Amino acid sequence: MHRFLMLCFVGLRLRIPQVQAFSIRHADWSTVRASTRPLHMSALPAESEAPAATPQKTKLRRVLSGVQPTGSLHLGNYLGAIRQWVDFQNEPETTDDEGNLIKTENFFCVVDLHAITMPHDPKDLSESTLASAALYLAAGIDPAKSKVFVQSHVPAHSELAWLLMCTTPMNWLERMIQYKDKAKKQGESVGVGLFTYPTLMAADILLYQATHVPVGEDQRQHLELARDSVRRFHDLFCKGNQYKKRCKAAGVPSRPAFTEPEAMIVKEGARIMSLTDGTSKMSKSDPSDSSRINILDSPDVIRKKIKTCKTDVVKGLEWDNPERPEATNLLNIYLAVQPGRTREDILEEVQDLAWGEFKPMLADAVVAHLEPIQDRYYAVRQEDGYLAQVLDEGADAAKGVADRTLHAARVAMGFATSGAAANGK
Repeated sequence: MHRFLMLCFVGLRLRIPQVQAFSIRHADWSTVRASTRPLHMSALPAESEAPAATPQKTKLRRVLSGVQPTGSLHLGNYLGAIRQWVDFQNEPETTDDEGNLIKTENFFCVVDLHAITMPHDPKDLSESTLASAALYLAAGIDPAKSKVFVQSHVPAHSELAWLLMCTTPMNWLERMIQYKDKAKKQGESVGVGLFTYPTLMAADILLYQATHVPVGEDQRQHLELARDSVRRFHDLFCKGNQYKKRCKAAGVPSRPAFTEPEAMIVKEGARIMSLTDGTSKMSKSDPSDSSRINILDSPDVIRKKIKTCKTDVVKGLEWDNPERPEATNLLNIYLAVQPGRTREDILEEVQDLAWGEFKPMLADAVVAHLEPIQDRYYAVRQEDGYLAQVLDEGADAAKGVADRTLHAARVAMGFATSGAAANGK
């Protein structure tokens, strides 16, 4: 297997739910030497010794994912992305076809730098950032297995984004469909950050050196931009003897600064649609709070939202009828919050029910699924200093990876490193 990175941004699913959640998988090789016999057997005659074993190689997979802290995280964010991260985290160590051990390193971040590309309220940003991180932990992300951090706490993300912006042609960004769609909503007040944020996403990906990035169709353009950025950067700065000299002077390998990522198809998570329109995704940006179930909604609020959600006049429930998108959506939610059940099992239970009979069952199932997550969330927020410690440790671990890539990019572009500056090079 090769390195690979999983990218998921919420709104990003990674499958990426839309663009705001991303995940990255990367792999490195290290060698682990295994002894073939215990030390107390070292005095046995040579003929009784087992043959020396070939050193076992360990491949490190790195998973990096994130969600924007705009608004409240909702059921679609959780079922479509965060619950998959928990699955990634809990995957057992495996071996590849050659017998090499595969270990996973997990990084889950709150992508607050992406959150400010749209108008936001400064007094809400800090609280929503901390709330998002606490919900990661409440949903099952374990700091003993994974590192959780805030994107802006790792300066390499914003610095590499600026370096890439300076080498990215404007017409590449003008082709980005999501910019065009969001710019129409903002009109003349649209900010430059919305135009250039695909370079920030490229930086998020490239900092963690991965070869494969699982993306949804709505993110494929952004992955292609990252790939184009790698090629352009390498053509401009990572060729020839001068590049080798810069690397030698800085004490870094003279290989290209980045790995060119490729798209990777992953298991699709639950696709949760709006409660007011079964053809549109559940979204934090929808002006109607009734369109979504927020993870921290109280049981009474959840029951009210489900009771008043849009349905049709047809009696009985069915999946995948294009004329009944709300039926499919509510059945998908009912299935997703009851792990272990199947579509066939669900359909046998509810196919003949009227909406008035089914909605209370759906509300009970959602409340039962979210209640323990809410309990853990409030416990995390109430434990003095715990969340801050988790985020500090996560940021330190992420910096250890990201800073190496940023340093290589700075050397390639010709920036003076601190040592080179001191020596006048």
